[in-house]
Amino acid sequence: MTAAEALAGFGEALTYDAVPPEVAHRAKLGLLDVVGCALAASAAGAGTQAQALVLDEQGAGPAELWDTGTGTTPSGAALANGMLGHALDFDDTHPAAMIHVSTVVAPAAVAVGQARGATGRDLVVALVAGTEATTRLGLATPGAFHERGLHPTSVCGVFGGALAVAGLLGLDRAQTTAALGIAGSTASGLFEFLADGSATKPFHAGWAAHASVVAAGMARLGATGPASVLEGRFGLFRAVLGQEADEALREQVADLGERWETLAMAIKPYPACHLTHAAMDGAQQLHRRGLRAEDVASVQLRVPEAAVGIVLEPAARKARPDTPYEAKFSLPFSVAAMLVDGAVDLDSYGADRLGDERVLDLAGRVTYTVVPADGRGPFFTELTVQRADGATDTVDVPHPSGTPEAPLDTDAVVRKFTANAVGVLGDAATDVAEAILAIDDPARAGAGLLPLRAAAGARG
Repeated sequence: MTAAEALAGFGEALTYDAVPPEVAHRAKLGLLDVVGCALAASAAGAGTQAQALVLDEQGAGPAELWDTGTGTTPSGAALANGMLGHALDFDDTHPAAMIHVSTVVAPAAVAVGQARGATGRDLVVALVAGTEATTRLGLATPGAFHERGLHPTSVCGVFGGALAVAGLLGLDRAQTTAALGIAGSTASGLFEFLADGSATKPFHAGWAAHASVVAAGMARLGATGPASVLEGRFGLFRAVLGQEADEALREQVADLGERWETLAMAIKPYPACHLTHAAMDGAQQLHRRGLRAEDVASVQLRVPEAAVGIVLEPAARKARPDTPYEAKFSLPFSVAAMLVDGAVDLDSYGADRLGDERVLDLAGRVTYTVVPADGRGPFFTELTVQRADGATDTVDVPHPSGTPEAPLDTDAVVRKFTANAVGVLGDAATDVAEAILAIDDPARAGAGLLPLRAAAGARG
């Protein structure tokens, strides 16, 4: 049995009753979170190009654009909502695999679920199946896609999205395997956006969600795809990474339905690359103890190797980012903003903050050293501040807030959603949050997968 066949069998057999309640709840939190991130992006005018393209080129349909409730085609909605969901880099991550998951799987699953009249429980099953598939592919070779300049959110996410959609379409194991085989030919996403702060990364999520819908839809109509798409001679890992991962893939799919990687997802408290979060946590701790930016002579960071090429180099650009998106991928800018303000939110990365000399001056005094994790998580940072008076403060953050070791509780995730959604939903944000978290309640049958269209109607 190939890895794709194992994933297909898992997806075909998975039922709502087989999903542990805590796993179902975590899947709903991921859905809530990414919808909120998409609404915040819409309000900020970020990542809206795909939506404009869909409205211009695709007609009306049964799937909704999350921010307006406008109906369009499932593939179009997946593209638009996926890009919005990732536009602010505020959506969830699987730390060990270093993959954003919900921003691919949820837009694809919701769009097809709406088109097919799926229930909330159907959607939860699809979200769990897609999350398990995406994360396990990333865990087979953790960090390897990043090293090659590839974005695993899209490279691996398209397989999870396709598995989620296949379940909602009622595909059998052979058809689902074909869908995964087809999806493999769309696996893509280059990290070259880091060179100049271009905002292509959100498109990766939208494209993977879109491709998920197309791949599963093609399989439903009889198109075929290779069952060996993952471990084959020209499969994903050999063709894209230049390495075989057969044994690792076998290990990752062997305990599907027993180990739940959905529970290992991390919800972000800050709208920036996850590799900046531990340093911001440490800086915030010091700020709360009374440290102020004017007290700081320099900041020394001890970081994992993975942070260097993504959030620390080239040093000159990271110290003075040119675009808001580039600032989100600058650890020096992010930690400096935290030390200046004591908090980091969406406004911290606004265009007007890029010229804030208080932040830029401090960012220019941030240096780093690469050190081993020594039992800490993949996003760890140890931060040492040298004060102007010669004193030093050191904070070691092994697991940033929002990760499974330091999770945000349900109330915190709801507060994040409300803050993100209020610009679009207004007073309806709280009701929408409650409805999404109750989406698998049988009493909601027939209410629709998401209450966003009704909320849009109420706003007039």
